[in-house]
Amino acid sequence: MTIRTATPGDLDAIMAIENASFPTDAWSAESMAAELRAEYSHYLVDEEDGTVIGYAGLRSIRGNADADIQTIALVEARRGQGRGRAMLRTLLAEASARGAREVFLEVRADNPGAEGLYISEGFEEVARRPRYYQPDGVDAIVMKLDLRRWAAATPDAASKETTA
Repeated sequence: MTIRTATPGDLDAIMAIENASFPTDAWSAESMAAELRAEYSHYLVDEEDGTVIGYAGLRSIRGNADADIQTIALVEARRGQGRGRAMLRTLLAEASARGAREVFLEVRADNPGAEGLYISEGFEEVARRPRYYQPDGVDAIVMKLDLRRWAAATPDAASKETTA
């Protein structure tokens, strides 16, 4: 498996995973295409045998003190194998390289697997947004990570692109 920077040519594969992972509130192809092109965004794909099996995105303006994890998704058959963690760590390393000191994200309250991943990497709940995810009416858990503390505790996670 290889984690690499996403390109506009990955859009169809990303959207297939997006729609399968988030059937009621998936991003539009137009929104995702704009994210892939934006200077403030950094998107990754995880490939296995030339097939995209996951993607993840970061919004981080160089020099800003904070950054946001936009999304992490994998094809269902590859979940729970450490690939989401690998992409998350790669995004966190990128946020650090861009000068961020804190990273924020929202996670659905009905996704304990993702919430557990974020907690295990040092994210802490800072707020809840009631009924944030529509049309399902699911709360968003807002989480924050002190990136400097994470980097000190996870020195081996500093590579930007990984081959496994």
